[in-house]
Amino acid sequence: MAMNQSRVVLVRVGLVVVALCIVGYILGPPLYWHFVEGLAAVNHSSSTCPPCHCDCSSQPILSIPQGLSNTSFGDCAKPDPEVSGDTEKNFSELLSEELKLRENEATDNQQHADMALLEAKKIASQYQKEADKCNSGMETCEEAREKAELALITQKKLTALWELRARQKGWKEGVAKSHTQSQGKVQSG
Repeated sequence: MAMNQSRVVLVRVGLVVVALCIVGYILGPPLYWHFVEGLAAVNHSSSTCPPCHCDCSSQPILSIPQGLSNTSFGDCAKPDPEVSGDTEKNFSELLSEELKLRENEATDNQQHADMALLEAKKIASQYQKEADKCNSGMETCEEAREKAELALITQKKLTALWELRARQKGWKEGVAKSHTQSQGKVQSG
């Protein structure tokens, strides 16, 4: 009894270990990468300067930030009315050209889709016609089979009637065969 209880405990411990391994296998890699990214972010943020909280539109453009000795920085930040007007014009022209290109592309795609749809409709119509022909042929064959079946039944009835009349007149099947065979010998001889 004590041996069984120790085996049960051992099996349970084994199952818990297997379950923990499975959970570690599934959750380990994502947790590892999140941990590594967190460490990289902490190392990166501690080595860089704090983010700048400034509103550049409210500050004068010609002022040079502290610690910068480059005097051309202020000149670079000045808006040039001629350049900005040309840039805006070029940008709007590029945007309108891009829109026209995308519109043409969309129109072409729509035309291709319409052509493919029309072709699919034609093919579906052809298949429907063939299916209708096939169904018509099957109906004709079925009608012919039914007619043949009725004709066969009628012929069997007629044959049975003639056989009954022949038997009533004294005809026997074995006698008729030997009689026709002897008549064939007499005629050929």
